[in-house]
This record gives sequence, structure tokens and C-alpha cells, in this order.
Amino acid sequence: MKVKFCGISRSEEAALAASLGADYIGFLVGITHTAEDKLTNRQAREILDSVDLRGSVPVAVTHLTAAGDVISTMKELGIYAVQLHDVISPEEILKIRDAIPDAYIIKSVHVVGERSVEAALELEKYADALVLDTITADRIGGTGLTHDWSISKKIVSSVKKPVFLAGGLNTQNLARAIETVRPYGVDVNSGVEFPDGRKNPDKMRQFIKIARGELV
Repeated sequence: MKVKFCGISRSEEAALAASLGADYIGFLVGITHTAEDKLTNRQAREILDSVDLRGSVPVAVTHLTAAGDVISTMKELGIYAVQLHDVISPEEILKIRDAIPDAYIIKSVHVVGERSVEAALELEKYADALVLDTITADRIGGTGLTHDWSISKKIVSSVKKPVFLAGGLNTQNLARAIETVRPYGVDVNSGVEFPDGRKNPDKMRQFIKIARGELV
């Protein structure tokens, strides 16, 4: 089970995520919607330059929808993985692919009903992986809310690309979420945080152990 810790905003959080063996570490850059963990490109680069990620893949999680902006962000951060979390056209995704041929592109699918299955089937044509998340009136991620996992399960069984499950995951519901959805990976942000928004090391350790089947 792949694990992605998202919303990393401090060097010590990135170092801990890497030491725990996280497969992916998400940095929120180019954020246009509500998000407490957002960083400037400079802040994200400073973290990346200060930490040995030990093989964990850094991911630029962004709301940017213009290929040029996404490409410049990826190059500025010196990373090849990007999570496109807002509505972006297939044409813009293909421009990113053309500019950075080895890019690993994760595209969000907001689970809002049966139509999300069709959306996933269309988006997998352009992305290397999908992430299933919850959406609210003012947030397109980091909501701390779950969605209908039966839809997520249907998406996982319908598409051929790897699927990450996100949206309200925490140490209490993770095992049930994995058993229900059977995703390729799980993605957590607020579910492993203190009330003030800092990442909680104990919850991060527990989360990854549950995901890897080391703790029930």
C-alpha cells in the first residue's frame, strides 16, 4: 500500500515522513482555493533543499490550471511529480507531458456521485494516476471529510491506472477505507495533524503502520 503525506509545510515534517518510508510527500504550491498548508515555491524549495527525502517522491500539489504555470513550478522546485487538483483541460495536461516527458502526473477526481466514475475513466487517459478526494463549497481538498467509498470502490475497479484514496482519512477509519476501496495508495493531510495544523508525529507513525498492515 503506497502512502502519501500531503500538506507538508515544515522541514521537520518532511524529514519525518521520509524516515517513516512515505512513498510520496506532497507540498501545496500554486494554491488558489482555501488551504492552510499552502507554500510559496520558494518555501517549498527551501524545504526540499534542506531534507534528505530518502527515496520518497516529492509531489507538487497544485490548483494551477495553465500548463505554463505548472511547468515553471515543477522546474523551479526541481521535481517531476505533480498532482493537478483543480479542473484542467486535457490539452493543458498534454502540454505538461510534452514539456516534461518523465513527469508523473496525478489527477484529482472529486467523488460526488456516479458521474465521478465516468470522469475517472476520461481522466485516466491523460494521467499516470488518480486521486479520489472530497469537495465542499470552498475547498477542493484538505476538507477532512470522507465521501461515498462505494463510488471510490467502483472507480478503482473500473480504471486501469493506479488510484489513491484521499478525503477525511485518519487512523480511526483507514483500515476500513482500505478494506472497502482497495486502492493503490492512500493520501492523508488533516487526518494526521494537531488542531493547530502541524503534523502529529504519533499519528503519522500510526497511519503508515495501519496502511502497511503492521497495525490493526
